[in-house]
Amino acid sequence: MRIPYITLKPVFILYFLSLSIIGYGQFKERVSKDKSFRDGENLLYVVKFGPIVGGNASLVLKQEYLDNKLVFHARGEARTVGLAEKLYSVKDVFESFFDLHTVLPYKAIRDVKEGNYKRHEEAIFNHTENTVYGSRKDTLVTIPKNTLDMMSLLYYIRSIDLFNMKNGDVLKTVTFFDEELFPFNIRFKGTEIIKTKYGKIRCYRFDPVVETGRMFESEDDMTIWISADRNLIPIKVKFNLVVGSLHMELSEYANLKYPLGIIP
Repeated sequence: MRIPYITLKPVFILYFLSLSIIGYGQFKERVSKDKSFRDGENLLYVVKFGPIVGGNASLVLKQEYLDNKLVFHARGEARTVGLAEKLYSVKDVFESFFDLHTVLPYKAIRDVKEGNYKRHEEAIFNHTENTVYGSRKDTLVTIPKNTLDMMSLLYYIRSIDLFNMKNGDVLKTVTFFDEELFPFNIRFKGTEIIKTKYGKIRCYRFDPVVETGRMFESEDDMTIWISADRNLIPIKVKFNLVVGSLHMELSEYANLKYPLGIIP
């Protein structure tokens, strides 16, 4: 099982920010009524290649109405900055409108601008019929139960009980992205202390199984750290690539539901 290849741009980071962890095997997921996020949450990240800042990414969550139904609207944006912007301008936006309780998506939007290339596509989910309509190919696709889009995946992760995971648990999920279904494996690797600009934060560590050969030498060359507090926000993502190390770090946050779990 492989992770789809995406070119090395800020959207690559934004995508892998949400490639994580719905339970499988020994780990059984359960959506909690007490979500770890709230209306107005705002997360900002800086993307670096070694010491060089090449881009930034943001995750903004709001409550809005979609077809007269109150839903969560998540918007993720990734863009190049500085020298990277001059060499190859990128601004990619991903949006998801998902249920307040189940976190299953009703609608997803992908708006890509990379150099002279542009693409806009939408996906409309029908979880009663287990189908999704893709606007770009004008097709109706049959999907597994509880299929997520790229953005709702992250908030689904943050809605389930991660506290009962054991080191070595293997977790799976399926997402609908770029009008295709993508399954993923990811390993839980316990907890680690991560240094941030705000202080030390205890985090859950997850290692997705990536595809080797194109950019990764090993299937374990990517790591995601998620805060092991009640917020469960992504703190850091690291890639060990054939051409060097790429990482993303939390740079700003606002309107968290709970205080960030900084170690005194």
